[in-house]
Amino acid sequence: MVDTTSPDSGLSRPGIVLAVDGRGPADAPALLFVHGFGQTRHAWRRSAEKLANAGFRTLAFDLRGHGDSPRAADGRYELQQFLDDLLGVSRSLPEPPVLIGASMGGLLGLALAGETIPPPFRALVLVDITPRWESAGVARMLGFMRAHPDGFADYSEAIAAIANYLPHRTRTKRQHELEPLLRRGANGRLRWHWDPALLDTIAHEGERHQPRLMAAARKIDVPVLLLSGGRSDVVSRETISEFMQLLPHARHVEIPQATHMLSGDDNDAFTAAIEEFIRSLPDGGTTRKASCT
Repeated sequence: MVDTTSPDSGLSRPGIVLAVDGRGPADAPALLFVHGFGQTRHAWRRSAEKLANAGFRTLAFDLRGHGDSPRAADGRYELQQFLDDLLGVSRSLPEPPVLIGASMGGLLGLALAGETIPPPFRALVLVDITPRWESAGVARMLGFMRAHPDGFADYSEAIAAIANYLPHRTRTKRQHELEPLLRRGANGRLRWHWDPALLDTIAHEGERHQPRLMAAARKIDVPVLLLSGGRSDVVSRETISEFMQLLPHARHVEIPQATHMLSGDDNDAFTAAIEEFIRSLPDGGTTRKASCT
């Protein structure tokens, strides 16, 4: 049986309440999912449901400025705010979770895992991201995010835009899948769930922090799994090789037919790789270890 919290419940941080979905037994080991730039907690739904049914406690939340979490009143976002949010969420849990982070979410987890003592996570899963990435792939993603500043007239227009961005997918999005991701404005047009101000701040911060991320990666001493898409344009053989040299104890699994959007491209293989990794950990499985005092 899966115990699912209300999607409207939140994770509290000083001055902000972040929207969260919780699934699975409340006393089971926690898996904390952190989405990528321009995504929401809904990106994890299928994987979170499968892993909750497998006996884990899964928590997926919206980063500030995304989905149902608050937007900055002044339109300013800084990387440190996101790091503080994630650290606060992790420390609010009974025990350190396994952090599963896609793209920007993975970079936040990587930075905290390498810079925080004791580590806030018992293990780290990086989803198609390395401390140094391919700029062309990120530029293509940001280009899509900037491509429709006036939104969409209806869901069919949004569906067509996504299909054009992800031409390798044989199944197009359905309206009910997009409803959590779009907001209807006063003029009736549909706009993405994220704050456009993010494109003026966080979108430009990444490369400036690459030296910091490289240094953090060298210091990580918890188990790490890097999941990459064989067709990704964000990570490459070069960036993966560099990461594995920085962190020799990390494991790497490639999902051959997936792009940067691993969870959506091949969810079965993606989720299976995560579960296999977690169960291989010394404290893996679905039973909490007794707390030491």
